[in-house]
Amino acid sequence: MTSTRATLLQVAERAGVSLASTSRALHGTGASKAMVERVRAAAAELGYSVDAIGRSLRMKKTFQIAFAIADIGNPVYVEMMRGIHEVLAPHGFRVVVMTTGDTADSAAELVRSLNSGFVDGMIIVPLRTDDRLIAEIQQAPVPVVVIGRAMGDHGVSSVSTDSAAGIGAAVEHVRSCGRRRIGFLNGPLDTTPGASRQRGFDAAAGGFERVETEIADDFTVAAGLDAARRLFARASGPAEQLDAVVAANDLLAIGAIRAAREFGLAVPGDVAMTGMDDTELGRVFLPGLTSVSLGSTERGRAAAELVLGLTDDPDRAARQVAVGPELIVRESTTDGPES
Repeated sequence: MTSTRATLLQVAERAGVSLASTSRALHGTGASKAMVERVRAAAAELGYSVDAIGRSLRMKKTFQIAFAIADIGNPVYVEMMRGIHEVLAPHGFRVVVMTTGDTADSAAELVRSLNSGFVDGMIIVPLRTDDRLIAEIQQAPVPVVVIGRAMGDHGVSSVSTDSAAGIGAAVEHVRSCGRRRIGFLNGPLDTTPGASRQRGFDAAAGGFERVETEIADDFTVAAGLDAARRLFARASGPAEQLDAVVAANDLLAIGAIRAAREFGLAVPGDVAMTGMDDTELGRVFLPGLTSVSLGSTERGRAAAELVLGLTDDPDRAARQVAVGPELIVRESTTDGPES
């Protein structure tokens, strides 16, 4: 490790600790929080920077973990990445963000590219999964952890959540608010989230006077706006108009709120609206969006812990982590204060 401004030995002398302790603290391995803070403060004072290439060659690691997602514009992935970074950074790992594409084939090709050795592991959130993708994950030369569907049956470590139950909680919430004509705004049904959330809605939506489902082309605001326009246009008059819409994610719900306003409908006065993912965008939107939290940051942390453990011990048995959904009530379903 070299620096044009300082050496590792100088950092150790400034911090008043051994050379070995200084190295561990800078790399986030086997050092206490107080030691890390002390050594990094000394390094900052001296302008010292780690020679990442030399470190990688010496330890035969890249100290990079790939985070592969379908849509870098979706805020849910930003919250996952925050959790991943919180776990990996203290151990000296960087997060490399990549896109899987929209298909299982493109995701499989991305996993296959791990043979080039540019990362020490991958956390992947595939929208669509098939046998080829699963096989590529199983055969990958570095650890791969899946966020989304449970993969225990395939011997792959994964972090999952019960989004079907989450949609059910949203349906029961609008029912308890006195809504009787409900619509479900979902994304593509051939995706993992689309299939599970449709299943949850179908199981929970019995007993309403009217039930409608509209499938958006994607899980985006623009797709939600288009699909919600179709949903609201089906009403033949005010008495037939939906008074609640449960959306499969926050972006679809925000698009639906825009569509409701185009139809002269107030939210929540005329139509209650719920989302899923409890993103920061939904929290600051007006009205504040009632949403089902799937613990995005928590899932990111859990996946990072799994991949970190596998980089230390590639033969470690696959582990499954489940994060439960939680309904967060805000102004889009009630005129009262947030709860």
